[in-house]
Amino acid sequence: MFGFLKKVGDYTKEAVSAAQYLGQGLAVTFDHLKRRPITVQYPYEKLIPSERYRGRIHFEFDKCIACEVCVRVCPINLPVVDWVMNKATKKKELRNYSIDFGVCIFCGNCVEYCPTNCLSMTEEYELAAFDRHSLNYDNVALGRLPTSVTSDPAVFALRELAYLPKGVMEPHGVPANAPRAGRLPEQVLATLAQPPAATTTEQTASNPTAANPTAADQGAQS
Repeated sequence: MFGFLKKVGDYTKEAVSAAQYLGQGLAVTFDHLKRRPITVQYPYEKLIPSERYRGRIHFEFDKCIACEVCVRVCPINLPVVDWVMNKATKKKELRNYSIDFGVCIFCGNCVEYCPTNCLSMTEEYELAAFDRHSLNYDNVALGRLPTSVTSDPAVFALRELAYLPKGVMEPHGVPANAPRAGRLPEQVLATLAQPPAATTTEQTASNPTAANPTAADQGAQS
């Protein structure tokens, strides 16, 4: 008899705990229903990476002295430095330098300890590939500078929370009639198809945080 009552009590406790967990999950869901959508229409819109973002490594062949400091400080001994000793000058001559970004953890130790500053972190994060062997970059591929988000004419660069009203950093209390956080894909394509002057005018009107145009620009628009 007591064993049966104990099983009933345990079942009741488990049912109450499950109901509590279900209520907590629904509370989070309903809380998100009150938030405004903050959507980036990738790849037409891209967020501007932070200044200290650790993206794909850039390598300058002429500055490298083949000291292999980057190999010693790397947690996984990743960089491959191919060099030969020049008997005439008694100095190392670099032949090839490669980094496999399929294994790299982007810790930045090689950039931090490089004595000649031949390594630097870029803002490139689009490294997806169908073949993992193509992620092994040699010194030629590492020497190419990526296209900046702000300088790419086919991309509308965004800063985080750029479409919120001026002075507002929390999107919960923004009224429904406020400017939408983000735009639809057809709106982004229409903006990219417009001339630069019209694009600047639309951006200034739709983005409250955009800087005011100069007097010369105002005279040209009028």
